[in-house]
Amino acid sequence: MFETTAWTERMLRPLRRAGATDALLPAALVALSFVPGIAQQGLDLAELPDDRTLDGLGLVLIGAQAAPLALRRRFPVTCLIAVAAAFTAFQLLRYPNAFASLALVVALYTVGAHPPRRPVWVAAGAVAAYALVCCSLHLAGSRATVADYLTFGLVLAVFCALGGWVRARALDAEERRRRAEADAAAAERARLARDLHDVVTHHVTSMVVQADTAGYLLERSDRVGTTLTSIGETGRRALDDLRHLLGVLDGRGDRTGPSLGELADLVDRSRDAGQSVDLVEAGEPRPMRPQEEEALYRVVQESVTNALKHAPDRHVVVRIDHGNEAVGARITTGGGAPPDQGASSPRPRLGGGRGLTGLRERVGAVGGELRAGPSDDGGFTVHASIPRGKT
Repeated sequence: MFETTAWTERMLRPLRRAGATDALLPAALVALSFVPGIAQQGLDLAELPDDRTLDGLGLVLIGAQAAPLALRRRFPVTCLIAVAAAFTAFQLLRYPNAFASLALVVALYTVGAHPPRRPVWVAAGAVAAYALVCCSLHLAGSRATVADYLTFGLVLAVFCALGGWVRARALDAEERRRRAEADAAAAERARLARDLHDVVTHHVTSMVVQADTAGYLLERSDRVGTTLTSIGETGRRALDDLRHLLGVLDGRGDRTGPSLGELADLVDRSRDAGQSVDLVEAGEPRPMRPQEEEALYRVVQESVTNALKHAPDRHVVVRIDHGNEAVGARITTGGGAPPDQGASSPRPRLGGGRGLTGLRERVGAVGGELRAGPSDDGGFTVHASIPRGKT
């Protein structure tokens, strides 16, 4: 299989080259038309008597047969028409056979390798044109018989079919390559899912169990006990999210993630963790595609998490704007000094790491835009806008 694919690639390589190399073949055909011994080793359909001496017009027609090949990949049908017209004129004017006439074979091969949009009409036109050429040659006194014309036409058709066959083989090889890459990617996702399950799930589960155990050993009214309970709940949610992601990785899970309707719970959990957060919604909520809702949810989640990590003493405002054309999420982490700590409070630093880069990629994947940066009062603002898609 690998040898066949490599052979197909070698066959197609000349057709994939562009630029100056396109002019090399027609130049070679013209040059070989004047090399003794091979100059007349071309196609001869006319077989007309009393060959005409090669003159200025003949030289022009030799060039006209080969020159269109420089544009054969961009305009294959136009190239074939131009080459065939020059070839027919060269034959009818009774010039001696020229090596450049092989340009007709190359043009036919190219049409097969780069088929037109309406191949049936092109094929019908080619057959009609060939019949007209044969009649013209016969009226001009050609010694060729009907069998000769049919044989010559069959040879030309074979070259065109050869181009189509090579193209089909190349497409098949490309499809096999894509399938192999997809299978390799699926296997890698499955391996990652297994590794995540074996490593991350183990550690998070251990954390949850230890937090629950410590919570039972303390008084429920104790602040430490409440915090440990929150840790346990957070760990269980992390396990649920991890199982969802593992299912997506190995292709067995549902790709639907959290929705905007879960933002209230997210805000409540952030408050329980000690972060001052307000959720404000403007406009009328309407259905969105699941991937768009998940992208907005992740923007809010990452922004609130960053605030909890880097600026736990700052007030955070999450504003969701339900517009007609787009839905926006603006998360503002307030600047300035908090009431109980004065000017010594640290400035929020929410722009580092992979978080914002990942959010931009996630939002961009659904056609949205994300902006983030420090505000004038020393805080930080993240704004995402995602167009509404068709549900």
